[in-house]
Amino acid sequence: MTRRRARPVRVGVFGLLGSGNLGNDGSLEAVLGYLRGDHPRAVVDALCGGPETVAARYGIPATRLHWYRGEYRTASRAGAIAGKGVGKLVDAVRTAAWVRRHDVVIVPGMGVLEATLPLRPWGFPYALFLLCASGRLFGTRVALVGVGAGPIGERATRALVRWSARLAGYRSYRDTLSRDALREMGVDTAGDAVHPDLAFALPAPPPRPATQAPGPVCVGVMAFHGGNDDRARAEEIHQRYLAGTTRFVRALAAEGRQVRLLTGDGVDAPVVDAILAAVDSPLVTAAETASLADLMKETAAAQTVVATRYHNLVCALRTGTPTLALSYAAKSDALMAGTGLGAYCHPAREVDADLLLAQFRALEEDAARLRQVLAEHNRSASEDLRRQFTALSAALFPQNGPLPAPTHAPQEAS
Repeated sequence: MTRRRARPVRVGVFGLLGSGNLGNDGSLEAVLGYLRGDHPRAVVDALCGGPETVAARYGIPATRLHWYRGEYRTASRAGAIAGKGVGKLVDAVRTAAWVRRHDVVIVPGMGVLEATLPLRPWGFPYALFLLCASGRLFGTRVALVGVGAGPIGERATRALVRWSARLAGYRSYRDTLSRDALREMGVDTAGDAVHPDLAFALPAPPPRPATQAPGPVCVGVMAFHGGNDDRARAEEIHQRYLAGTTRFVRALAAEGRQVRLLTGDGVDAPVVDAILAAVDSPLVTAAETASLADLMKETAAAQTVVATRYHNLVCALRTGTPTLALSYAAKSDALMAGTGLGAYCHPAREVDADLLLAQFRALEEDAARLRQVLAEHNRSASEDLRRQFTALSAALFPQNGPLPAPTHAPQEAS
């Protein structure tokens, strides 16, 4: 008797993907690489913020995360408020229907359990709760893979994050701070693992030859306005950050150094424009980057990197380039400490250009040793992430016999 071949596993990926944040998309790319390598028969699609971008770039079907297209715009008029309210109800149905058609849903990396940047509870935290609750309701395993978490002061956001984590079928984190933060929220994390950020699984260009002529300094900038609890001081924080970073770039240009300005999200473009206008030097140029691969090409060619966004830092470290963090959250400090560069952090909230220059010069003097430190870290991170993907396969994918028949035939949510 011929044994019936198991049907392909249906895997969904979920998050603010294709929405302009290069770190989020890099995490997706790492997970897709794992799925295509270890589970090539899996049928993959996405419920995400930018479905057109995800479908075109990664070749998978994609559905819009929110029914109401103005979800992340501030609603002040009655029509917009009503649209958002109706959208919450519609999204509950749409999310449940999408989850029900899958065997596994993966949330790839990202800081989905933190509020280090301004965040409203009824935006993405609510969407994540709908996902995890639907997974529990329909028996679809939801995996939060290599995610970031942090202390959350706002009560509603904290409750949604806590319940999302509790309802997920699998959790792993990108640092110990994230696991500790969830434990402090009351989530049982005893069986949860910590691994390097997923972007360390992405291929990196070869490191810059030590004998090559001095390269540029990459400066990664950000539309930084503080965190979720800083809304009243957001503009003050931003102007202080912009002024200090501009002074630093101007000082580098005055010394004859070539500077490449990097971003990690579309919202950072005005910061680049402001620095270019203020410094007005042919030595200072803006890099055009559409992916973490593009960012890594820039950081690999650099002599040193000074960066703010988390995944700008990850790209620089992944390419083995000596890096100084303009740190805006504990996750950046933890990343730098975990790679052996904990001494090279500077607070993004209080950028002191003179102190930053002194730290930068110390970084360059220590560059040869730091490149060796980073090479060893990257070898270890690759091995660690391979272990995570092996554990993920064991936890999420059936090893024996066919899967049960699908509840509904796959179709795209409207």
